[in-house]
Amino acid sequence: MRSSFLKSAITGTIAVAALGCGALAVAAETEVKLPEVHWGFKGPFGTYDRGAAQRGYQIYKEVCSACHSLNLLSYRNLVDLGLTENQVKGLIADIQVPDLADDGSAIDRPARLSDHFKKPFANELAAAAANGGKAPPDLSVIIKAREDGPNYVHAVMNGYVPFDKLTPEQIKESGVTKDDNYNTYFPGHRIAMPAPLADDKVQYADGTKATLEQESRDVVEFLAWASEPHLEDRNRTGVRVILFLLAMAGLMYAVKRSVWADKH
Repeated sequence: MRSSFLKSAITGTIAVAALGCGALAVAAETEVKLPEVHWGFKGPFGTYDRGAAQRGYQIYKEVCSACHSLNLLSYRNLVDLGLTENQVKGLIADIQVPDLADDGSAIDRPARLSDHFKKPFANELAAAAANGGKAPPDLSVIIKAREDGPNYVHAVMNGYVPFDKLTPEQIKESGVTKDDNYNTYFPGHRIAMPAPLADDKVQYADGTKATLEQESRDVVEFLAWASEPHLEDRNRTGVRVILFLLAMAGLMYAVKRSVWADKH
């Protein structure tokens, strides 16, 4: 009886394992490969394109900030994008942030450099109520939070397909309707957010032509900087440390050779 029980347990374990492997295989087959884009901030010598990041901030301010917050950034951080304090003050001149007056009453006042980025909603509940029951994610570290973040965000921005362009198989697979949004690269393909970007969605201050591709790259550049603003300093420090260790290793080897030269 005991032998029968062990045999059944082993058989069940093998069956579960087989099902798990089968599920992984199906997931691997249905997973959509993200298009590879070259990003200048990737790698040990990576740096940010300040012009692209500044354009990306313009997109965030004019498009994304209506729904998405950047809770970990202050307006003074924009100086690190190559802007002067006066330029940043000009960029935020029309932004009103909530505050308390001297008598404790709620007021709105012009934003200061020391203020955190203004939230689009008072709280999570208000954000969820305004967006079909689910609050839009904060974008402060979205590039770090998503696997292959830069390529993922770029792909999603370019992955929207109009309903009338979908095949019957795509509609059946995703379950989208005319009232939904289909995205090739979003998990499950059915996404609540309508396409945020399009050709000429913004008019760039520097005169750059605002194509969908350009806007997507620029907003990724800005969000990558927002996720890791000290990347360039860390890369420089890493290079210096490696050079120091190489020089130290060479020096120690030379000392060793000198000390043991007369021992052989």
